[in-house]
Amino acid sequence: MLCTCGPDDPPYEEQHREFAVAFVIGGMFEHRGPGGRTLMTPGTAMLGNAGACFECSHTHARGDRCISFWYSEEYFDQLLADAARGTRGFAVDALPPLRETAAIATRAAAAISRPDDDAWDELAAQVAIASIALMQRTTQTPSPQVSSRVESKVADAVRLIEAGPEAALSLDSLARQAGLSPYHFLRVFSAVSGLTPHQYVRRARLRRAAVRLLVEPTRIIDIALDSGFHDVSNFNHSFRVEFGVSPRRYRSRSLA
Repeated sequence: MLCTCGPDDPPYEEQHREFAVAFVIGGMFEHRGPGGRTLMTPGTAMLGNAGACFECSHTHARGDRCISFWYSEEYFDQLLADAARGTRGFAVDALPPLRETAAIATRAAAAISRPDDDAWDELAAQVAIASIALMQRTTQTPSPQVSSRVESKVADAVRLIEAGPEAALSLDSLARQAGLSPYHFLRVFSAVSGLTPHQYVRRARLRRAAVRLLVEPTRIIDIALDSGFHDVSNFNHSFRVEFGVSPRRYRSRSLA
């Protein structure tokens, strides 16, 4: 899904015709649903129940890219029954950037380059089951009541990180560019994005590296250094913590 709306466009209302899970892979937007308002940045997931209404707007940036999965009510109910989940649909509108969704979201992003891949049906089922399980453990916290000026500064920082996560992006440097004290910047960034600046930078680096592992034959050490890691051992450790397997194993699984 590619959206080109920007700050000059009015918010638009939509309704989920089916159950939906959408991963944000680029850009950002504000989502307002039954659970409140959430700033959707890369790594977040939007959850939608069939028939539910929601509103999207682009106050801070133009455009976003999402990978969306839709499920009929019959199919979704069957997944719930097979997974023995005692719920009927999603109880929250969104999931923050989570370690548990990183591998699935990255596989989906990489699969765009392989539209005829027979694994799409399998991936769609895994997305639904994982989202249901995570939703049951997540309490949605809508974006805090911060001023539009401060939220705009957080959005600027997110754009800066996404444009070049491999750069040296310390808390002090990000806070300085935002014109805020490090303490205040850390507090509002964490509240709005769901991650600390350091966590967000590391996760953006790993997300980009994981996609490259799936779609490029580039050596792992080169991907590690290109991604902002100073040595391959640090990259291997961080990747294993994030995705549960080594970079080599992650790549080999995609080729199996």
